[in-house]
Amino acid sequence: MGADQLGTDLAILELIANASLVVKAVMALLLVVSFMSWYWIFRKAFAIRDARTKTDKFELAFWSGGELNALYQSANNNRHMAGGMERMFAAGYGEFAKLRNQRVQDGSAIVDGARRAMRASYQRELDDLESHLAFLASVGSVSPYVGLFGTVWGIMNAFRGLANVGQATLGHVAPGIAEALVATAIGLFAAIPAVVAYNRFAHDIDRLSTRWESFLEEFSNILQRQLR
Repeated sequence: MGADQLGTDLAILELIANASLVVKAVMALLLVVSFMSWYWIFRKAFAIRDARTKTDKFELAFWSGGELNALYQSANNNRHMAGGMERMFAAGYGEFAKLRNQRVQDGSAIVDGARRAMRASYQRELDDLESHLAFLASVGSVSPYVGLFGTVWGIMNAFRGLANVGQATLGHVAPGIAEALVATAIGLFAAIPAVVAYNRFAHDIDRLSTRWESFLEEFSNILQRQLR
């Protein structure tokens, strides 16, 4: 690190240290929110990647022509390690087998029961993937305004300080304005990654939900053909 870079870093830290109490509180809040958003960004990135990998793996096993009973037993035995599509399959096939063993005569009622079980499982999986996305959206939309509030407050204090100065110059007001602008910079630092991550995750989850819904309908058709 060069001397100029070190001097710049020290100057920014000095600006933060000399900021007013309200501006410091705004900066601290934005830093905490930023750390929390990065935590959920990494958690969601790993969760969505894991869901996509397990969906690919189960689709390959399912459409390779494997026995449905064997797939069902495997899904039940590894339920905590299974992916969303596999748990949907287990819920639907389990309901299908239960209704068929109860000698339900109406085939449509059996398939509808299996579809409802898969739909409920689908909603649970989707809710789990979408959890905390609203937090990222809130961080992305609110953080710049919180930072702007700190900036406005800091600039207001800087100009109020001029009342005690006989002859106002740029040197008197510049440090206060610079301190205030740091709050806006931290607000943008918190908001931009959250917005980018939210948009990316929403797109990935939408694609996964489309695949799950397609599987739900295709598997319902398979169950319908089995009854015939």
